[in-house]
Amino acid sequence: MERKYSAPDYYQIDDLLSEEHIIIRESVRDWVSQHIVPVIDDHAQQHKPLNIMRQLGEIGALGPYIPEKYGGAGLDQISYGLIMQELERGDSAVRSSASVQSSLVMYPIFTFGTEEQRMKFLPKLASGEWVGCFGLTEPNHGSNPAGMETHFVDKGDHVVLNGAKMWITNSPVADIAVVWAKDESGKIRGLVVERGMEGFTTPETHNKWSLRASATGELVFEDVKVPKENIFPEIKGLKGPLSCLNSARYGISWGVIGAAMDCYDTALRYSTERQQFGRPLAGFQLQQKKLAEMITEITKAQLLSWRLGTLKNADKASPAQISMAKRNNVHMALTVAREARQMLGGMGIMGEYPIMRHMANLESVVTYEGTHDIHLLITGYDVTGISAFE
Repeated sequence: MERKYSAPDYYQIDDLLSEEHIIIRESVRDWVSQHIVPVIDDHAQQHKPLNIMRQLGEIGALGPYIPEKYGGAGLDQISYGLIMQELERGDSAVRSSASVQSSLVMYPIFTFGTEEQRMKFLPKLASGEWVGCFGLTEPNHGSNPAGMETHFVDKGDHVVLNGAKMWITNSPVADIAVVWAKDESGKIRGLVVERGMEGFTTPETHNKWSLRASATGELVFEDVKVPKENIFPEIKGLKGPLSCLNSARYGISWGVIGAAMDCYDTALRYSTERQQFGRPLAGFQLQQKKLAEMITEITKAQLLSWRLGTLKNADKASPAQISMAKRNNVHMALTVAREARQMLGGMGIMGEYPIMRHMANLESVVTYEGTHDIHLLITGYDVTGISAFE
């Protein structure tokens, strides 16, 4: 079934974007329509991960804000956000792959790595020739990363790494992993673990009801020898991984808008075409109420992320502001998906329409990169000055 799509812009937010922003967004939108929309339902139904990293590299979706010297496009943060929005309109799995590669792998290598590390890894990551993943969450430590057990010991010209990470997007297909582990003094350090290092395995996670077109797995380290030139030299503590999460959370705040827009547009189109009791569904008050609330919340989220993008471009966006946008916009997208699903009745659960797939995916997005409740507490701490985590 051919899917039509008309992106909602109720407050003429396009007027706030540059000509370059519009061109970038439209090119990614067209790519998603041609290469993702026709196949994504089959991949999700069959639990088949997409193999699209090289294509994402070709359209400039991997590390778009990384300087051109290292293979990136040197774009601004609003461009990055718009790319994430269009990718997630296709599917959260597509945005997740690009988001992990960009914000959780390329960003820390660019920000914390040596020049040798940048030149070795970034160009191949930007092109999609290499796939990267990010190891922070552990079996026993999710919202409390400071409790991580993964650790390494100094052995002269190398370190020996032991531990495990889980819920890792891209891990089964990754060529490298940016891993956060404790050194012998208990300080959290970042290092790059490469495929083929003895003792490094990446078992795949099966039986997911969500993100079924994404490859998810574990990272297992059993006496893995990692050369010291693969360690980020200066960064220590949680500041490193949390700064990566800030970049990823920012991208998510934009991405989920794309999923919500797709659900809204599907519900609007369906309700104007579907007849019940001798009139279009869209002619009934309760259906109009749903549509009015959807477009209102989408518009608020668009404005929130646009303003956050201008703050990030000026290097003024705080982690708490990013946290607010991630929490609000994912919650908004989930609500829109659920309301849209109801508007389609029984057809809302069918693969011919994207709503149920988006809704299932968003159940993962509301949890990863900081749960809804954790983000509420981050905002609470920011406005009160009192930590609820201790």
